[in-house]
Amino acid sequence: MYRSMEDCVRDLEKHNHLIRIKQEVDPNLEMAEIHRRIFDAKGPAILFENVKDSPFRAVSNIYGTFDRTRFLFRDTLEKVQKVVELKADPTRFLKHPSRYLGAPFTALKGLPMRSRLRKPVAYQKTTIDQLPQIKSWSMDGGAFVTLPQVFTQDPDKADIMNSNLGMYRIQLSGNEYKMNEEIGLHYQLHRGIGVHHTRYNQLDRPFKASVFVGGLPSHAFSAIMPLPEGLTELTFAGMLAGRRFRYFKKNGFTLSSDADFVITGTIEKNRKLPEGPFGDHLGYYSLTHDFPVMKVENVYHRKNAIWQFTVVGRPPAEDSSFGYLIHEIVKELASQEFPGLKEINAVDAAGVHPLLLAIGSERYMPFRERKPEEILTIANRILGSGQTSLAKYLFISAKEDNPKISTHDIPNYFKHLLERVDLQRDLHFQTKTTIDTLDYSGSGWNEGSKVVIACCGDKIRDLATELPSDFKLPNGFSNPKFALPGVLMVQAPKHDELAEVRAHDLCIQLENVKGMDKIPMIVMVDDSDFAAANLNNFVWVTFTRSNPSHDIYGLNSQTKYKHWGCDSMVIDARIKKHHAPELVTDKAVSAKVDKLFAKGGELYGVI
Repeated sequence: MYRSMEDCVRDLEKHNHLIRIKQEVDPNLEMAEIHRRIFDAKGPAILFENVKDSPFRAVSNIYGTFDRTRFLFRDTLEKVQKVVELKADPTRFLKHPSRYLGAPFTALKGLPMRSRLRKPVAYQKTTIDQLPQIKSWSMDGGAFVTLPQVFTQDPDKADIMNSNLGMYRIQLSGNEYKMNEEIGLHYQLHRGIGVHHTRYNQLDRPFKASVFVGGLPSHAFSAIMPLPEGLTELTFAGMLAGRRFRYFKKNGFTLSSDADFVITGTIEKNRKLPEGPFGDHLGYYSLTHDFPVMKVENVYHRKNAIWQFTVVGRPPAEDSSFGYLIHEIVKELASQEFPGLKEINAVDAAGVHPLLLAIGSERYMPFRERKPEEILTIANRILGSGQTSLAKYLFISAKEDNPKISTHDIPNYFKHLLERVDLQRDLHFQTKTTIDTLDYSGSGWNEGSKVVIACCGDKIRDLATELPSDFKLPNGFSNPKFALPGVLMVQAPKHDELAEVRAHDLCIQLENVKGMDKIPMIVMVDDSDFAAANLNNFVWVTFTRSNPSHDIYGLNSQTKYKHWGCDSMVIDARIKKHHAPELVTDKAVSAKVDKLFAKGGELYGVI
């Protein structure tokens, strides 16, 4: 059980899960490049002991592998899973009392505790400019806090149990922010802080907020955890830590007694400033937009504080472990939250929200021909609930057709679905709706479309792995490559004002090719070698670069009673002018870091 981030660092080092970098490292791009190299090699956590222009140490990659993430919570994870299981179905206690005897004590130990008996923390003061000014990508608008825990209180309910702890990135510098006086607060759709913000705008009271950085490893994770009704982030943080979340009040603000750093301030009403760009977890920049401003009151730090950060970018990245851990903890809740749902996977390699795979039950009319009915009800429930409502592509199949199929075996899942899907019947669009704030494939900011591809029933086709003998592409198209059985990547001309015309030309050309029924998915891309090279490239390119309503075409497509269908679908996954730039490492910084990892360099042998 850890009592601080320092405890965690020592434990990781003791078990060979951490390295120390003693030489001075520049937080401007260099630290991030080192982090990415070590993460990509499945390397250890990293303690930067000498951060240029900052008196503070910094740590990253503590959640860098699934095994290390489980190691951090090795003493508590199973106990928390049992509490969540009981939350999903309290009758489990009656069925298996010996398994759940300790669960009530785990939940009780999770209750947050106000520090009263001694001076809570010997916090000292610093300023924003003294914090590690970590910039991860060359076009970033400034330095950001990438693992913040933003604490806000319900203005109508003073109880700590009605607070919100969320992870909303914080811009420390750059743009129009006054250094040491203002910071940027970015939050997106379906976030708890928005409810508090709306209410404070209606009141003649300051909207006070606190930003915690560091502390126990469970605290950062809890800030992104989707929790069931009645379970707060602070309680969850305490359960997962095996130690109650401790806090105290100072100048009307709530401070975490365990955080390494606390920034207190007031979110100014009806005032916004440009925030971003920021290299984000879809693998592109989120662009500059106006977001709320927090006026800084104080910046506190513990003695020997450690600044915890991560580097986000094209997945997988360190934050992929958060998705893994969420799945481990809440998998028993899926059937309660979505009746009939057996399994769900927000595909990390596709940026999470762009691609959701699901398996449900299909039991509505067992006495007649099987077709999607119940699984469509489940799909609608998924798209109407919280974070899953941001899904752009939702593929859903029926468990009864193959009890062994899993959403986490992505190649086999696609094979199962594409062997059965009837694309004249099974495509269901939502147009002019909300999508993820970070997804720029749509028709506007937060604006785009969704498609549900639902299938059940017997296999209706064999999937091709070779091109038909008379396969021929129109002029300008080239280099067809199979990414998966039945999934063909085709290199197309760059997207321009003739994009729709060329897409229709492709469809007309392929409609006359025998055997195209065995290729139900065709994807137009800028580089088919890259897109077909591996599974991660396929899902990333296809589902982050397309907007279903605008970019799905089809062979022999038709609209009947407002329902659009086709024989094989063609997805335009080329880069468009309105897309955000792809994340690319800085060549000069990359060359500098190369020397650190070359033989004779400071980090030679680390990876």
